Amino acid sequence: MKRGASGHSLVVGVDKPYGMGSHDVVNRVRRIFDERRVGHTGTLDPTAQGAMLLCVGPATRLSPYLTSQEKSYRFTVSFGCSTDTDDASGRVLQSAPVPDELSDPFFAQGFVQSLVGAHDQVPPAYSAVKVGGVRSYAAARNDAALELAPRRVEVYEAVLRGIGHCPSGLLEWDIEARVSKGTYIRSLARDMGESLGTPAHISRLVRTASGHLALDDCCTLDALEAQGLNAALDPVALLGCRLLFLTEAEWGDAANGSPLKAEGRTLFGFLRGPGTKEKGIRADGIAESEEAMEAGELFSVVVGIALRGLYRFDQHIRLLRPQCIFSTGVIRGFDPEGR
Repeated sequence: MKRGASGHSLVVGVDKPYGMGSHDVVNRVRRIFDERRVGHTGTLDPTAQGAMLLCVGPATRLSPYLTSQEKSYRFTVSFGCSTDTDDASGRVLQSAPVPDELSDPFFAQGFVQSLVGAHDQVPPAYSAVKVGGVRSYAAARNDAALELAPRRVEVYEAVLRGIGHCPSGLLEWDIEARVSKGTYIRSLARDMGESLGTPAHISRLVRTASGHLALDDCCTLDALEAQGLNAALDPVALLGCRLLFLTEAEWGDAANGSPLKAEGRTLFGFLRGPGTKEKGIRADGIAESEEAMEAGELFSVVVGIALRGLYRFDQHIRLLRPQCIFSTGVIRGFDPEGR
């Protein structure tokens, strides 16, 4: 049976298992919710695991606002061997000795810390990047590798967590890093090896966070099937921008896409961090924000228990302009009482 529109509009977090492609995860979620409109906010390779945010139904319109967020990973780089996929699933291209200094924790920690900053990075040959309408991985499978242009990416944090050896004897570095959108960890490992004078590849990769989505917020696909709508996450918290609340009557005037007056609005923001205590905090971790609106700032508009729209502040005319309107709203977590 062909899936259509289920009427559901929500976001969920999945702990993607090893060996499953991102498109396979999307198809499974389509079956779970009987909804054809499902999209993810950041691809994970079949050999990677971890946090994957998916939008279901009309909530897929949030994807552009969530894909631009930074990502965090824990990964293992194996030195002394390179592969055509830059990970452990590929064909070995080169093997070479590993310099002794790579076993020195002080040297390794210093090098890992030096990764922080902006870089020009060439994507892996086996990636979804398109050149002339052709996917790079498709060309690579036909032994016709494309010439991929470097992209500007940034490493915000990088920490060495350990040094060891894999069962085959290769030296390994265990690393945690927080990076910008579009950063390929496989390319990072490949380039590390080139800088250190030995071939390298990724032997383990786990995405620990995607924007404000942490791995702890995610569930397995089996758990998602069992929980259904109960697994819905709060899209407002995941967007991370400040918000304002409207009554149903106020929203009735705005639902047709008209701008909102900026003056006199009470704004709220999420308080981040464990154990945060502050006067005026609501039960959902939101507190009133007294900071003035910034030019171009994006705001979530909440009516009842649903996200109904995203608005951007136009300082020249002092109005909030609609960017994305939801006629039925995106639920902020499932409420069995329908409140």
